[in-house]
Amino acid sequence: MNFLVTGGAGFIGSHVCERLLHEGHRVWALDELNDFYDPAIKRRNVEELRATGRPFEFFQADITNADAVNGLFSAVRFDQVIHLAARAGVRPSLEQPALYQRVNVEGTVNILEAARKTGVRKLTLASSSSVYGVNAKVPFSESDPIFSAVSPYAASKLACEALGHVYHHLYGMDVTMLRFFTVYGPRQRPDLAIHKFTRLIETGKPIPVFGDGSTARDHTYVTDIVDGVMAATSRDFGYEVFNLGESQTIRLDRLIELIESAVGKKAVIDRQPLQPGDVPITYADISKAQAKLGYRPKVKAEQGIPLFVEWFRSAQGK
Repeated sequence: MNFLVTGGAGFIGSHVCERLLHEGHRVWALDELNDFYDPAIKRRNVEELRATGRPFEFFQADITNADAVNGLFSAVRFDQVIHLAARAGVRPSLEQPALYQRVNVEGTVNILEAARKTGVRKLTLASSSSVYGVNAKVPFSESDPIFSAVSPYAASKLACEALGHVYHHLYGMDVTMLRFFTVYGPRQRPDLAIHKFTRLIETGKPIPVFGDGSTARDHTYVTDIVDGVMAATSRDFGYEVFNLGESQTIRLDRLIELIESAVGKKAVIDRQPLQPGDVPITYADISKAQAKLGYRPKVKAEQGIPLFVEWFRSAQGK
């Protein structure tokens, strides 16, 4: 099949491209290569994908540029689209709310419209556990109310889910929304906690810890996420929403202990107040994904953190 992966040069996107290529598909990656973090990291991901020698093409464009998006869809007959491109991160969205709505919402409309016009029937879109907001009920289920977003990023992902339903309802497109829960692993963005903490502990610098360490996240290893993405592409659902998480929570203080153990150094803690937009816990109910996708996460944090540290040191040339 011909797959378009938007955000294909990024952390999750590059892993999805890699898996698609390994399974024999032709892959086009669309990515803006913006400076949210060092574009050289994304370029390196692209070069690694090219080095596989498999049928891979890279197209640099901003998804808010409708002409560029339409041009790509006109030039290539895509069988499926995996739409991962977005402005990510809760805290940065507080500083640039308009940018987050423009890229995440308008950009998603451009992808959906281009797919509709060129007859692409099946799309898999990335959503986020942030749509649950401050949810008193745990674990989070796809049937829970989601009207308590606490950040512009979360609001933009809610809008994307609604748009996916609109295009299914009006045009019969098959749209699957995947709510990712705190993904980590090789190639993780350097601004995310596990990557940042590893880098700072390794160099003996203080790590910023927001709150008392009791906040908890459902950390999910990237290969498990890719398993879920691939399962979503393999069958039709009409319109469906799935949680993709590990379905286990780890407190922040325990996460730091695991990183300390893998690095072999103690962390210097820089205690800071909780940040606006942060939620106290994320915790995925994955029973629906298990039943309909055959989703079975395999990598627990006790395995995944050492694997990440091993990759980090390799990438640093250590």
